[in-house]
Amino acid sequence: MSFDVSSEQFKHCDLVKASGRIDSQTAPELGATFNEITDAGRFNIVFDMSDVQFISSAGLRVLINTQKTCQRLNRGEVVLVSVPERIHEVLDIAGFLPLFRLVDDVVSAVGSF
Repeated sequence: MSFDVSSEQFKHCDLVKASGRIDSQTAPELGATFNEITDAGRFNIVFDMSDVQFISSAGLRVLINTQKTCQRLNRGEVVLVSVPERIHEVLDIAGFLPLFRLVDDVVSAVGSF
């Protein structure tokens, strides 16, 4: 399964969608996508995880670092959307669930900004 990441800019937030495995090979690409958004001064990010099969510690680091960047000075946040059950468990075990707002669908998440 290949990894793919795309982003789309909306009026109040950016939507990032990834599919495949987020691991030490692909996490830098995801990080670069998030960095492009935050470097442009946009800090409300909706991350659609509906097609993500796996996330490693490298992927989790990218999420945490991006969330810290977005929340610095209360500028915004990363909202996780359609988190698969297995990845939800990983976030729970790692103690990361309290750090993110989880939303069931993209429309609700985008509309929340």
